[in-house]
Amino acid sequence: MEHLQGRVAVVTGAASGLGLAMSNRFAQAGMKVVLADIEAGPLDAAVRELRAGGHDAIGVVTDVADPGAVDRLAAAAFDAHGRVHVLCNNAGVVKRARVWELTLDDWRWVLGVDFWSVVYGVRAFVPRMLEQAEGGHVVNTSSMAGLLPMPNLGAYAAAKSAVLALSLSLQTEFDQLESPLGVSVLCPGFIATGITSSGRNRPAGLADEAPPPNVPRTTAGAVATLTAADVAEQVVEAIISHRFWILTHPAYQTVIRQHAAGIGTAARPAPAPIW
Repeated sequence: MEHLQGRVAVVTGAASGLGLAMSNRFAQAGMKVVLADIEAGPLDAAVRELRAGGHDAIGVVTDVADPGAVDRLAAAAFDAHGRVHVLCNNAGVVKRARVWELTLDDWRWVLGVDFWSVVYGVRAFVPRMLEQAEGGHVVNTSSMAGLLPMPNLGAYAAAKSAVLALSLSLQTEFDQLESPLGVSVLCPGFIATGITSSGRNRPAGLADEAPPPNVPRTTAGAVATLTAADVAEQVVEAIISHRFWILTHPAYQTVIRQHAAGIGTAARPAPAPIW
């Protein structure tokens, strides 16, 4: 994946936030982009804007928590282009509540979108990407919450930790096969996106929702120091350089090392600072 020109990218959660920024950046690099999102209106608008700029883009309305829908997304992408070189399992939602107060519907919703969608994406796309023998890359969106303690985000953190573990296994398995496919795990710090309003897309069948805790949001008062476009640039650089870790904010790296050093000791986990 030393160049992206003329290759095909599939991005979930592509109608807003990091997904939209990645889609735009891939298009600027000359890629053909398949955008997937559960929101038809914003998805259509994103596709229209890319096409107006002369880019090759199609949209597929997709509920990533539905394995059949992800299979249909894969079929649409391969039917349109015959191959896929970059898969970004990016769609995400968040529910803020204390772990013991989260309802089972909260858990099912968050894990379904944030973790199971990655499983479905890997199952639907990777076998065909391996058969292509052309190289390629899988980008799985985790979070700093998958690496560091974040109070009141237990379901989100559990899902993102699982995405990280899955990504580590996936890369080692590609290496065992001596496959040219690569993996990157994207662990963003605080980025101003619309994920905090993701409840707008919560299914009616998973409506039993815990009330939020009576404490400020983890990011209350924080100022985003990177934009979604900045992160999309880091993703492109990681794909081209075959780099696994995408830790968006350098300031977090010291905290991550300190947290890792406490594993197996008497140290108690401390909430991560927000930059």
